[in-house]
Amino acid sequence: MTTTAPVAEAAGITKRFGSTVALDSAGIRVEAGQTHALVGRNGAGKSTLVSILTGLQAPDAGTVAFGGEPAPRLADRDAWRRRVACVYQKSTIIPDLTVAENLFLNRYDRGPTGLIRWKALHAKARDLLETWSVDVDVRTPARELDVERRQFVEIARALSFGARFIVLDEPTAQLDGAAIARLFTRIGELQRQGVTFLFISHHLQEVYEICDTVTVFRDARHVLTAPVADLPRADLVAAMTGEAAVAARGARRAPVTPSGADALEVDGISLAGRYRDVSFRVRPGEVVGLAGAAGSGRIEIAETVVGLRRADTGTVSIAGVRPRPGSVPAALRAGAGFVPQDRHHQGLVPQMSVADNATLTIPERLGRAGFLDGRRRDAIARTMIDRLAIKTPGPELPVSGLSGGNQQKVVLAHALAGDPKVLVLINPTAGVDVRSKEFLLDKVEEVAEGGAGVVVASDELDDLRMCDRVLVVFRGRVVAEVAAGWHDHDLVAAMEGMDLDA
Repeated sequence: MTTTAPVAEAAGITKRFGSTVALDSAGIRVEAGQTHALVGRNGAGKSTLVSILTGLQAPDAGTVAFGGEPAPRLADRDAWRRRVACVYQKSTIIPDLTVAENLFLNRYDRGPTGLIRWKALHAKARDLLETWSVDVDVRTPARELDVERRQFVEIARALSFGARFIVLDEPTAQLDGAAIARLFTRIGELQRQGVTFLFISHHLQEVYEICDTVTVFRDARHVLTAPVADLPRADLVAAMTGEAAVAARGARRAPVTPSGADALEVDGISLAGRYRDVSFRVRPGEVVGLAGAAGSGRIEIAETVVGLRRADTGTVSIAGVRPRPGSVPAALRAGAGFVPQDRHHQGLVPQMSVADNATLTIPERLGRAGFLDGRRRDAIARTMIDRLAIKTPGPELPVSGLSGGNQQKVVLAHALAGDPKVLVLINPTAGVDVRSKEFLLDKVEEVAEGGAGVVVASDELDDLRMCDRVLVVFRGRVVAEVAAGWHDHDLVAAMEGMDLDA
């Protein structure tokens, strides 16, 4: 009987970075036509394995093969592109180029004079997108694409090199429910056309929705590969953590009894095309959720509270102070703390140290007369590192050297550094592992228990379970207020604008 070679196989892979063992005799085998999940906590070795599978670095030991043939030399980039591609959580599309230019970057057809044949390029790009059912105008500047369409363009670009093995790294982290459903539909269509996927996600529900097989890494080693249909969810969580699975997160906080002055008062704010006539209050110690699908306005409302946006009408007051609208520094001075939705672009300065990032919001506490006191900065940073259990050898490490979960902890650190009276978080657990997610949500609960008001804007149900109440935003309006103890189907129905009693 003939056995078909796997599309990709890594065996006995060991990789060290100094004294750190990133992979320890780990491996994975991906069969043709599957969507194969790779899961594990941050630091488990997933990113290192992907960099080896895509030829970005060589293992210290072990082998990589595609279709039974040894992997190409690292220097032969074209040979790697014909075998494998990765669509990263952080887009590699160049925003100042058109879709067509991105699709065939450095592969343009040129005439005898060396000039680009634009007509031929656009026709070639349209043919490629049509082949893979991507509905995007090839002349569109890439900056105008939303996250979903950027991902589809990146997948089409990878397929244009001949690769039929695609790594999807946290592809749903910035998508709403409807976009995720469309992505999963597209993955299924591409599977039927002979494309194989390695799917990396921290959302275990997605593994059960879309994947055939799952591989678990823990502490730099391979611990489990199994068919998804045969693996109970409790066993998957136990494999990832090395511990007995715990019950699903519930509404563990007792609802607060509102008392005292408002930590936050939002009164009749409207912003054309985003939201209209939004009013709500948050009392000290209260956690209020803003739920809604992408485009509902929930993110824009949260960003208005902290000064990233300026409402056309209405007012925002933080602990009785009305900061200058549209001013982040004014909101911070009034007592706001903020965790933005995109830590890469809004939350961190990657090449700055952990200490610098953790103290970005409190420059007035770092020195006098415009001079920075490095010892004071590092002392404050070490306090936050200990408080949030940030895994770093020291405050001087560039924050880009941390795992995703630890980077998110640094974002939370500078949100908390000024002891905020109201903490605003947007999608606070996007792109972090299960353990980091639990840790971050526990810290948010501690902040509320310490007397701060908290606003959580998210479409992740687990982010909202701690809330004392959830305001549902649909098409720019608050359409419902749901008390703690809600059922998933009721909240989701409200987020989608559905009336289950109709």
